[in-house]
Amino acid sequence: MRGLHTHRRLRLLAVTTTAGVVLTQVQIQAQIQTQILPPARRAASVHIIQGPSLESVRDNQAIITWTSNNPGGTDEHFGVVHYGTDPKNLSETAKSHIRLNQNHPDTVFRVRVDGLKPQTTYYYTVDSMQATGQSDGVKSKLAHFANP
Repeated sequence: MRGLHTHRRLRLLAVTTTAGVVLTQVQIQAQIQTQILPPARRAASVHIIQGPSLESVRDNQAIITWTSNNPGGTDEHFGVVHYGTDPKNLSETAKSHIRLNQNHPDTVFRVRVDGLKPQTTYYYTVDSMQATGQSDGVKSKLAHFANP
C-alpha cells in the first residue's frame, strides 16, 4: 500500500513538472512571436539608388553590388544578376541571399558571379526577389565588365 501511495505522488510530481515545462515552452513561444516583426508592406515602387557596379573581378568570379530603396515584403530576399556574353541573351543567373532590415530605408545587394571565363566581356542586369520567387520589379539597365 505504501509503495502504491509513493508511486501516485511520483506520478503527480511528473505530471506537474511536465505541465510546467509545457507552459514554459508555450510562454517562450509567445514571447518569440511578439518579437518577430510581420513582413513589411511591399514598396509601391522599387528603384535602384546606386549602381549596379562591379565591386571586384578576379580569376573566374566577380562581385556586383547595388543599392535600392527597401523593397519590403518578406524579410528573406535575394539579389539576382542575369548575365551572359551576348547582351541580347542573358541566359545565366547568379543570386545571393539577403535579410532585409525593415528599419532601414535602403538595401544593399551583393551578388557573387562564379564560373567566368578569362578575357571575356560579360553583360548583365540586376534585380531582387522575395523568398517566394516574386520579383521586386527593379530591373537595371544593361551593364558590362571584362574579366581579365
